[in-house]
Amino acid sequence: MTAMAICGGRLVDPAAGVDGLKDVLLIDGRVAEIAGTGKLKSRNGAEVLDATGLVVAPGLIDIHVHLREPGQAYKETIATGTAAAAAGGFSSVAAMPNTTPVNDSPEVTRWMQAPERGAQVRVFPIAAATRGSKGDTLNDFAALKSAGAVAVTDDGRPILKDGMMRETLAAAARVGLTVIQHAEDTRMTQGASMNLGPVSFKLGLRGMPVEAETSIVERDIRLVAELREAHPHLHVAHLSTAGALAAVRQARRNGLRVTCEVTPHHFLLTDEHVGLYNTHAKMNPPLRSAADREAMIEGILDGVVDAIATDHAPHAMHEKEVEFELAPNGIIGLETALGLSLRWLHREWRMPLGRVLSLLSAQPAALLGLKGRGTLTVGSYADVVVFDPKVEWTYRATESQSKAKNTPFDGWQMQGKVRWTISEGKIVYASA
Repeated sequence: MTAMAICGGRLVDPAAGVDGLKDVLLIDGRVAEIAGTGKLKSRNGAEVLDATGLVVAPGLIDIHVHLREPGQAYKETIATGTAAAAAGGFSSVAAMPNTTPVNDSPEVTRWMQAPERGAQVRVFPIAAATRGSKGDTLNDFAALKSAGAVAVTDDGRPILKDGMMRETLAAAARVGLTVIQHAEDTRMTQGASMNLGPVSFKLGLRGMPVEAETSIVERDIRLVAELREAHPHLHVAHLSTAGALAAVRQARRNGLRVTCEVTPHHFLLTDEHVGLYNTHAKMNPPLRSAADREAMIEGILDGVVDAIATDHAPHAMHEKEVEFELAPNGIIGLETALGLSLRWLHREWRMPLGRVLSLLSAQPAALLGLKGRGTLTVGSYADVVVFDPKVEWTYRATESQSKAKNTPFDGWQMQGKVRWTISEGKIVYASA
């Protein structure tokens, strides 16, 4: 038996409606007991973590990361990516399928979860919806789910054919899987490298119109409505435009199961941050206008946005040190998501701490049906983050646990320092 007692901290568990001073006992990877400070019944022999003055919360869950294995280990490995996750307070991550080969089979799904990968936290694979993510032939969703896949998506290759997207939603609904869509009509974005607007015009770069995102979201919602009796679940990845957010809001009012996530870079940055062709500000969806950014903030604060996800997308340094149009899309984000959310959503914009943590734990767990995670009720997995909410610190990309350093947040001030991350009862990260 392995036992650990986290004592004296402020337990914030949004899913359970708990916010108060509590001690938490973990035994053999599960939450065994929660009691008032100093009142645990059976802590004898347990390793004790003194959480006085600290927040104790369910381990964070990132439902949108790219771990690059198999096939792209020079960018990141499952071991290094999950080490970065642990340093950021994440005890679970869901990995996208744009690997080499594409994760479109039970074999690759199982390979990603094998102990030999050296994962520091729990990895939940998200499988490709179609063979090779080419948008033509559906994969065997039941077999993928049995192998451990928690959702399906073609990720950066959105499903553009109406009939194929309809089939995907219906087939996923039959086996109880979420369909995640990267909403981009790539017929409108060929050759584009940033948001279409005054900044792209000034820089002489071809821009991506907001309609490329909103049109796909609206089309997908229409298909969900047509399949209402089958109860499909559509989740919009890294939503970035006011129009797409409005469509999701209306879909919810109409009783459809449509959810969305927003990244920290889309609620903090605008296309102005591209500056003079800064490739660390190049991602897809691109950084948008100030009006779109304000809409993302409003959607988070009023509850339309269901989760904060990082879209952690590591690249080798030499890949980003090229002309802006040639650089790959994406930034790393696992070690900055909590610090940015606490600094801006909680401190600056006064969002209650419990609601911020819910967007990073309880709600992501619910979106993908991760039972026993995103909460610290008795019997749930012993996934915990303990952080000091008062500490301000500066993020340095050179100190990242990730192989990659491609981030626009290098040198930014963060709020809330992770002291311990615990995944299934094991301390996977500890700081002084």
